[in-house]
Amino acid sequence: MHSEIQLSKEDIRKNKPARDQYLNQPKIPLVLVLDNVTNSFNIGAFIRLADAFAIEKIIICGELTISDKKFRKASRNEAKWVCIEYSNNTTLSLQTLLDKGYAVFGVELCHQSVDYKDISYPSPCALVLGNERKGVSEAALQLSHQQIHISMFGMGNSLNVSTAGAIVLAECANQIRKTITEVAK
Repeated sequence: MHSEIQLSKEDIRKNKPARDQYLNQPKIPLVLVLDNVTNSFNIGAFIRLADAFAIEKIIICGELTISDKKFRKASRNEAKWVCIEYSNNTTLSLQTLLDKGYAVFGVELCHQSVDYKDISYPSPCALVLGNERKGVSEAALQLSHQQIHISMFGMGNSLNVSTAGAIVLAECANQIRKTITEVAK
């Protein structure tokens, strides 16, 4: 049941570009690099996040072991709105981004990591998120300009990778979008 207070799908659609125009609109210069993330739910969640924040692209690194059916279901078909690249080599993908001038941030609790909220994210920027069990690989962390983490105040030590990604991505994307808007004025 739709309440009078909530926006309907039609109300939301009024403020969006036509679907054929959307693909050609510029996205913010932010890339998500998934370093051997293997769970279809997490990959699908990242695709939905990439669409929600209109970021440049996602690079899925490592062996993709999920079926197309699971992939489509997890991403709710929003993959058609997101630029997705596949790579067998995370470090090669990160080096390419570094060569193009991207600042790289590894989302991983490390000895030298800082709270994600204490960073001023430059444009262009890449966020590296790691495998559900192993985290971001050592090689990817070595290529990062900075390791960042989400401070945990409860008894747990970590969050699901797509949850952590959503939190950091929101901050990073909003900072970059605000900078772009201010420069455009």
